[in-house]
Amino acid sequence: MAFKDLSLIDPILKALAEEGYTNPTPIQQKSIPLVLEGRDLLGCAQTGTGKTAAFAIPIIQLLAQQKQRKRGIKTLILTPTRELAIQIDESFAAYGRFTDIRHTVIFGGVSQLHQTKALQRGVDVLVATPGRLLDLINQKFIDLRQLETFVLDEADRMLDMGFIHDVKKIIALLPKKRQTLFFSATMPAEIQKLADSLLTRPATVEVTPPSSTVDKIDQQLYYTNKGDKAKLLIHLMEEKGIGSALVFTRTKHGADKVVKLLKKEDIKAAAIHGNKSQNARQNALKDFKSGKLQILVATDIAARGIDIDELANVFNYDLPNIPETYVHRIGRTGRAGHHGIAMSFVDGDTHKELKDIEKLIGKKIPVIENHPYPFNGVMTPKAEKAKKKSGFRRR
Repeated sequence: MAFKDLSLIDPILKALAEEGYTNPTPIQQKSIPLVLEGRDLLGCAQTGTGKTAAFAIPIIQLLAQQKQRKRGIKTLILTPTRELAIQIDESFAAYGRFTDIRHTVIFGGVSQLHQTKALQRGVDVLVATPGRLLDLINQKFIDLRQLETFVLDEADRMLDMGFIHDVKKIIALLPKKRQTLFFSATMPAEIQKLADSLLTRPATVEVTPPSSTVDKIDQQLYYTNKGDKAKLLIHLMEEKGIGSALVFTRTKHGADKVVKLLKKEDIKAAAIHGNKSQNARQNALKDFKSGKLQILVATDIAARGIDIDELANVFNYDLPNIPETYVHRIGRTGRAGHHGIAMSFVDGDTHKELKDIEKLIGKKIPVIENHPYPFNGVMTPKAEKAKKKSGFRRR
């Protein structure tokens, strides 16, 4: 199937052609007709499946086809991070370039001046993070009475980041009569409950089961000591001739520490996390995409919105304590049909996390034993106590 088979208008088809897109991904193929019909939609899809275009393209078409459209916010897209908000706004710019649709993006951490000026000029589509949206609503810069379509994106990450109460406040301000599109990579109980309260007879689109991992990703496990992780990372970069990699740490402090250790070895690296300014994060991501940086070290929250089709290598420097996060992380590679490798480090304190991850994905991750920094068996007393319950595969 091609995009031209989805009853899309010529301005959108022209924009897609300029972007080099001819065939829709499975979620786009399933979602676009449903959104164009005005249906509520529950979308469950992994990162990298083309979810943003699945809702952006039909929204642009519905707006473009309105005759004598009055200027005012017709569509609100709520998303958890600035990076993802910027990415979504860029998608509306790309797919809607040959229409008269106006759009803007608002997020915290920067001056609101340019954002409020754009709002005052009038927009059809508003992409927003929860905090800044509530702030500008309270300041009377935003009027949602004309809203026709509401998109809640990355709902599970909203929950993880503690935004769920803000989301509920925003929902209470929306017109009762509207089309709602709800997207989440995973569906924990609280997110399912929220979806049930928001959606009216929704169509469900599920692409790749929420707890599966992409087949094209080669998953590898390395048992090592906590103090040897940086040395193992450097060794693997050199041994495998890795030109660039995304490295995940659990904490902001951990990300900064890894960057410091890498720079000592003359490896060009930068960290992105919540304590970094918006400009610093965007510049680091830009430098990574252009090849100026060899390694980008990220926390999970900051990594949402990183969209690099040809990223071949992901390292789990620290295993996440939420197993679904592992699926999100390794989903940053193996995108757009490319092969990817996800290498995970396991020390004596993270055996429980490993067991939870393998239970979720339904398989054992292959262990790579032939490396110079093997685990020496030293575990903390707390880990030793928990070991018997979890069945740690000591190396």
